[in-house]
Amino acid sequence: MTGFARTEGTVETLTWAWELRAVNGRGLELRFRLPPGWDALEPGYREMVGKVLKRGNINANLTVRRDMETRASIDEAALANIMTLALDLHRRIAGSPVPRAESLLTMPGVLRQAPADPAQERDLAAPAVQAGFAEALSGLVAARAAEGARLAAVMSSQLDDIARLRDQAEAEAADQPAAHQARVMETLRSLLRESPSLPEERIAQEVALLAARSDVREELDRLAAHIGAARALMDEGINIGRRFDFLVQEFNREANTLCSKSASVALTNTGLRLKATIEQLREQVQNIE
Repeated sequence: MTGFARTEGTVETLTWAWELRAVNGRGLELRFRLPPGWDALEPGYREMVGKVLKRGNINANLTVRRDMETRASIDEAALANIMTLALDLHRRIAGSPVPRAESLLTMPGVLRQAPADPAQERDLAAPAVQAGFAEALSGLVAARAAEGARLAAVMSSQLDDIARLRDQAEAEAADQPAAHQARVMETLRSLLRESPSLPEERIAQEVALLAARSDVREELDRLAAHIGAARALMDEGINIGRRFDFLVQEFNREANTLCSKSASVALTNTGLRLKATIEQLREQVQNIE
């Protein structure tokens, strides 16, 4: 399932922001983009994700920006030199105003950027950044859960369609014995024309083979069982993606066999519609956790 979450904060001179994005995936794939020096913290973040998510392609991006203006400091030697010159000019120029502090600070060289220690800044900000990641992860889980609720309604409707088509196939399959009998008689007549002395055992084999090929009761019964299992999984609702994926494969297998055994155009058409609906369900199953 897809989702997006963002958190941000400030720790002294550092401003950080997390952005988490999730798209559909058969397994769990994590991609982190961290600033230089933060890579050592990635295993901890991965562990946090693994505890709450089981499927999806997750992209986590951390940006850290340093507020350079707050890192300014005074060069005492340069300030003393400027003050000496300014006061000397003030004494020499009658009526001139006393030099003001804000004016002195604007002089070149008085203010300088203090060097930052990246490791110290990282250690200072790491707890807040981790808490922000946990908050963003919770937001991502909530966004995916909201999408999952909408997806559940779609899948429930698709299961209703599959159940309806299965019942329709059962009604249409009721005519299979008559169609099967006609096919058996035609096959027997053809065999007897080609070989009048055909052994009775061969005739019995042909009849049994045609009967087995036309009986779809087992496929219909298994489809009914799969529909019940699918509804039970949806009621369970937690970490069902892989099991549901396997179940949909079984849906498709029964629909394929149903089409191959069909002895009527109506049943074949129903089987094809059934396969199309199962494929739509399969596409949605790829999205769930």
